[in-house]
Amino acid sequence: MNDRPIALSDVHQPWFVVGTERDHVSPWRSVYKLHLLTHGDLTFVLTARGHNAGIVSPPDLPGRYYRASTRYAGDDYRGPDAFLADNQAVPGSWWLYFAQWLAAHSGALIKARVPQHGIEAAPGSYVKTR
Repeated sequence: MNDRPIALSDVHQPWFVVGTERDHVSPWRSVYKLHLLTHGDLTFVLTARGHNAGIVSPPDLPGRYYRASTRYAGDDYRGPDAFLADNQAVPGSWWLYFAQWLAAHSGALIKARVPQHGIEAAPGSYVKTR
């Protein structure tokens, strides 16, 4: 077993990081500091609302918007004020942007496996039990 701690700078996969404008738990400028702690590609999304409503932001709710930008490995650091100045608000939910990001960073889709050994397919009968 390896007891060596892992630093964020050790992670060499693309990052997708979300902050919310009025988050009282994780203020977005603090979340934005991940730009200083990572070295790979980092996509940062700042979404409207607060801690809960900003994350759970269905595509059909009016008044939702987000800003997004990607810092590529080797790019110079740009602070949160520059992020706000350079990225206009995009109407809608950030989840659609995330879906596009995931598709661009994923392999080909595969068929879901068939449940075996008595495991029911979702949602399962236990969900329907009163």
